Amino acid sequence: MTKFDKIAKRIDSFRDDMINLQIQLCAVPAISPSSGGEGEVKKAKLLRSFLEPLKFDNIDLIKAPDLDAPCGYRPNILAVLKGKNTSRTAWVMTHMDIVPPGDLAQWKGDPYKAWVEGGKIFGRGVEDNQQDLVASLFAVKAFQAENFKPSCNIGIALVADEETGSTKGIDYVLQHTKAFRKKDLIMVPDAGNKHGTLIEVAEKGILWLKFKTVGKQAHASTPNKGINSFKAACFLVTELENLYKIFKAQDSLFEPPISTFEPTKKESNVPNINTIPGEDVFYLDSRLLPQFTIEKVEAEINKMIKKIEDKFKVKITYEEQQRAPAAPPTPTQAAVVSALRGAIKEVYAAEAQARGIGGGTVAAVFRRAGYEAACWSKVDETAHQPNEYCHINNMVGDAKVFAHVFLQG
Repeated sequence: MTKFDKIAKRIDSFRDDMINLQIQLCAVPAISPSSGGEGEVKKAKLLRSFLEPLKFDNIDLIKAPDLDAPCGYRPNILAVLKGKNTSRTAWVMTHMDIVPPGDLAQWKGDPYKAWVEGGKIFGRGVEDNQQDLVASLFAVKAFQAENFKPSCNIGIALVADEETGSTKGIDYVLQHTKAFRKKDLIMVPDAGNKHGTLIEVAEKGILWLKFKTVGKQAHASTPNKGINSFKAACFLVTELENLYKIFKAQDSLFEPPISTFEPTKKESNVPNINTIPGEDVFYLDSRLLPQFTIEKVEAEINKMIKKIEDKFKVKITYEEQQRAPAAPPTPTQAAVVSALRGAIKEVYAAEAQARGIGGGTVAAVFRRAGYEAACWSKVDETAHQPNEYCHINNMVGDAKVFAHVFLQG
């Protein structure tokens, strides 16, 4: 057998151990303090106890201050195992934090007591992000068990705060350490598809806006005495549809290949039918191709607001809910992309393609800092849903993909 065959066989032998670690991790909720949790400290301690027997050359704990966390910080763990070529490190960066389970009535079981059913593990966090967190750890364990030295360094990054902005996670790590180098292979299993054929290398810019329209409340039978904020807001929504015409360029790297501008959330205004609302609030989710700036979009939106204000005699303001300029894309032929393509073909017998997505991932933090990072995993995309699950075969297979990259360097 080849070295990779031996490592792959070893990973197969870890199947039950991988399931057990998933169950242990699921029982330690790592929810951000801003979402009502205590953070990742307990989960980090559990993971540290798993890492230490693996004989990493360095295991560092980077504490990002957070006064809202009971311990006063958010933990980030960087573990490095030296390879034959120490000038490059192949990193897998996963996050320890999870989102709350939501409506418990929609779960088939306790979201914090993971269960196995039909070849899947169910529980909050098992796919996002524990599937590939566990996969990366057991890929390293397979190298240790076989006494193989990887071609380059192996880096395991277990970070905090991915679900609520990453300022106390990888963003903090990049600002306060020099662990990453420009030639490193940085893999971020934060996006993917059920076939394992999507390697995400680019993201659109994100602009989320909250629009507030103020008119004058009145009885619905005397509209002449009021100014209908809801009606004006509806006309603004249809006016915003013209953003599709103004920013109509296409880029085949992305799916969909266009910028998108979609009204989404709508807050309630008045509780009864026979009152004209004096105030109305709705939200817009915009995803911009990298060639368009957020400032240009805002300029067009301001023109539309002025038009509606003049027509209906209302006052319209907006607040940013999220603003993230598009990060420079990772080249489709970057070393990390090529390494993943080869590994995916070997493990899953699939031809993966480098594409851009409309959603935002934590890989953008790397790209803005000048690092070439690629997102990949084989997932059904059940993250944040009730009855979140991961396929056990995907967890085992993804471990083999990471191991292949570690072996080839």
